[in-house]
Formats: sequence, C-alpha cells, structure tokens
Amino acid sequence: MMKKGTFSRRRFLAGTAAAGAAFSLFPGRVLGANDRVNIGIIGLGGKGGAHLADFGKIPNVEILAVCDADKARMEKAGDKIAKHQDLRRLIEMKDIDAVVIATPDHWHCLAAIMAFQAGKHAYVEKPVSHCIWEGRKMVEAARKYNRIVQTGTQQRSCPAVQECAKDIQSGMYGKVLWAHCSKLDARDPIGKVDGPQPPPETVDYNLWAGPAPMAPIMRKEFHYDWHWQWDWGTGEMGNWGVHYLDDLRHLLGWDDVPGNAIAAGNRWWDDDGETPNMHMCLMEHRGTKIVIDIRNMKDPKKGGDQGAVYLKSRGGNYLMCENGYINIARGGGKAFDKDGKQIKQYKGTGGSGHDANFINAIREGSNKSLAAEIEIGHMSTVLCHQANIAFRVGKAASVEEVRESVKQHEDALNTLESMVEQLHGNAVDLKAKPFILGPKLTYDAKTETFTGDHAEEANAFVKRIYREPFVVPDNV
Repeated sequence: MMKKGTFSRRRFLAGTAAAGAAFSLFPGRVLGANDRVNIGIIGLGGKGGAHLADFGKIPNVEILAVCDADKARMEKAGDKIAKHQDLRRLIEMKDIDAVVIATPDHWHCLAAIMAFQAGKHAYVEKPVSHCIWEGRKMVEAARKYNRIVQTGTQQRSCPAVQECAKDIQSGMYGKVLWAHCSKLDARDPIGKVDGPQPPPETVDYNLWAGPAPMAPIMRKEFHYDWHWQWDWGTGEMGNWGVHYLDDLRHLLGWDDVPGNAIAAGNRWWDDDGETPNMHMCLMEHRGTKIVIDIRNMKDPKKGGDQGAVYLKSRGGNYLMCENGYINIARGGGKAFDKDGKQIKQYKGTGGSGHDANFINAIREGSNKSLAAEIEIGHMSTVLCHQANIAFRVGKAASVEEVRESVKQHEDALNTLESMVEQLHGNAVDLKAKPFILGPKLTYDAKTETFTGDHAEEANAFVKRIYREPFVVPDNV
C-alpha cells in the first residue's frame, strides 16, 4: 500500500505548476484510420465492468490495463491485462492512447486532467464532475491539450433521441411550452451504522478518497452507496437525472443552461444517506418552464412501485407542445396530437455504439463527430449541480409554503401534490420531518457562479476543498 505523500517525480503532483510538465514526455501516439487503439479502464465497479466488456468487443481495440483502488475488483479483468491499484501508474503507461474513467464522482475531474496532461484521450462517465468548477476545468484542460473527450451520457448516441430532437427543432410540434424531466427509480434505504466502518481489506482508502476527505465511512455498503453521501456522490440527480437532463438539452437544442432554480424535497428515509430521495426542481429557460422530478421512494400501497405519478411516466422527458405532446425515454418514445392520438413513434437503442463513437473520433483525430463532447457533458451536469445546490441551501418548509413557491406553474404544482400523496403512502409525518425548500437562485452562465440573493450560500458549493496532494489545479 502506498503511503500518503510518497510520489515519484514522474508522477502527477496535483495542484502544482509542475503538473503539466510532469507528463510532457508523453504526448500520445498519432493514429491512423485503421490503427489499433490501446485503452486503460479506471474503476471496475458495475459500469467499469460493463466498459471492460463493451470496449473489448470493438474491433482493433485492446485493453492494456485496468485500475481500481479495490484490488479485488481487478480480478474480473483476467490475467493478461496489466493491473494497477494507483491510477497514476496506469496513466503513466506510454502505450495507452485513451482512458475510460468510471470511478466514483469525486475522482472524475482530477483523473481526466491527469490523463489529458499525459497525452491521453478520455471517456468520462457521468456525471462528469462533482461540482460546477470541476467541469469547467475539464473543458479547459481538454482544449489546452487537444484531447478527444466523450462523456457517458450515452443516449446522445440513441437514434430515437436524435430523430426526436430534429423534429422538435424543425418546428414539427410547434413551440415547447413546458417540459417534465423525471426519473422514478425505487430503491431501499441504505441502513444505519453505529459508528465508523473500516474499508474493505482490499481497498486502499487513501487512493479511493483521493481529492475528497478521508472521512469516516458511515455506511454499511462501501461501494455504490457513496452515491448518496455528498463528499463523494451527487445523489440521484447526478446518478440518473443527468441522463434525462442531457436528453432534454439535446431535444431542445440548448447549448447553455437555465439561469434560475427553485428546489424542494428531502431524504425521508432514516438511514446514513444525505442526498434527497424525493427531489423536485423548477427552472425556466428560453421561455420554457422545466420541472425536474427525481424520486427513490417506494409506495407500499402500490405493490412496491414508486406511487402516484400523474403523467404516467417513470423515466424520461414529457414535453408539452403547441401541437401535442411527446413522451420519450431511454430507447424510444411517442408523439401525440392535442387529442391524444399517436402521430409518431421513435425507436432507438438506448445509446449502444457510444463507446464506438469515441473510438472512431480518436481515429479521425477530431472531436467533431463525438456524440457527447466534454462541453456538452459539463453543461448537462451543471443542471444537476444547480438542482442539488438549490436543495442544499434550503430550509424546512410546510407543504403550503412549497405550494406558494411553485404556484406559477401547474406542472410543478401537480408534481408536488403527487409527491405529497406518495409521502403519505409511506406514512411520512410532514410536520415532524418537513420539506426542505430552497430560495430561488440566480445563475450567471458566463462566470458559472450564482448572483443576487443567497449567492454566497450557493457559491460555497460551486467549488470544493481538495485534499493534498490530490488537488485539482487552478491552472490546468
């Protein structure tokens, strides 16, 4: 196990001016159209394991190395692939052209910047960042080092979403009046522990934590349940919400993000999680109101289902247009006229081919053909951060106070009532544990900071504090 602070001179010294120079010896190979692409996979959880299989199926792609802070996870890679517990060792490998970053959220940014400085291209899993500032640093670094960077919102490669986006933007359905973006993914509480838990014996916790605090482990399940704790994860908004928010930006043709956000919700489980398990957010952009509706709670009265959903859509985007409405999710969707008659069906794949799209862009030597280039991934992730921050600066509020805050939009009111019904189905006492209601936040897209009332509170979450020596540098 590597001790904290013991790094060789050739390795990345995060947060220092020497960081960029440390890898100047490794500019990366120049590839032809049919050349083999050598990759390394960083993080071998569920998604990393899937990438191991998927990239391994692409012709003329070779997986040279894998990495995970949990050495037990690397066993799935077999005996012929190099294995490193420290991702910096993998990034140093001269023959690797690109890395796939499937670590926990808090490692995405620093791992990507290190890879860019080492002359590597990168496929970065969603959400691309743990905070807004990190996403911008990733874009800056990708541009500086001329790297090809795909982000893991694979529905950008789905024909259904691509076709529907063209139809909407052509004016086929008229103006989009409002949109409802939802993910209703029933989960169980993660439980409670009596005190700090030891990491698994196979995990180097210093390497696992990296830029984040080496905080006491207050969860039963070391892996995956970090998603619901703020030091490492971004909650369901960053886990699943980013997919459909990215779809929404794609469908509407947005190259920017909303400048306002109001959020309400809470975590109504008595467990060690911190992120909300019921979370709604209201935004408005370019004349279109948007409701984000994220829920994890079951409803016992509904046979374990997620409960009352007035739009009958449990995941995806529901867009109300002048000439009808569209309901589209992973893999496909349908469009209807004002009378509810289906007028078109969209069939897709859910995003298969997204990894091959990345490999093709590397061979082309251009990011122009990328389905989800890093700037796109950053912008879509900003919406998740906006929604999370709007919740985190909030205070306890009654249902009546939440109603008052969203009364300007019928869809938001209906969403709230649906949530309240679901909470009642779970016997939640909203007086004992009320909603958390955030104030309306104003966001400046040029500076990527919040302005106006409550700006100081909100901006405290735009950038995190990093743990030495794993510091994301200001100057990438």
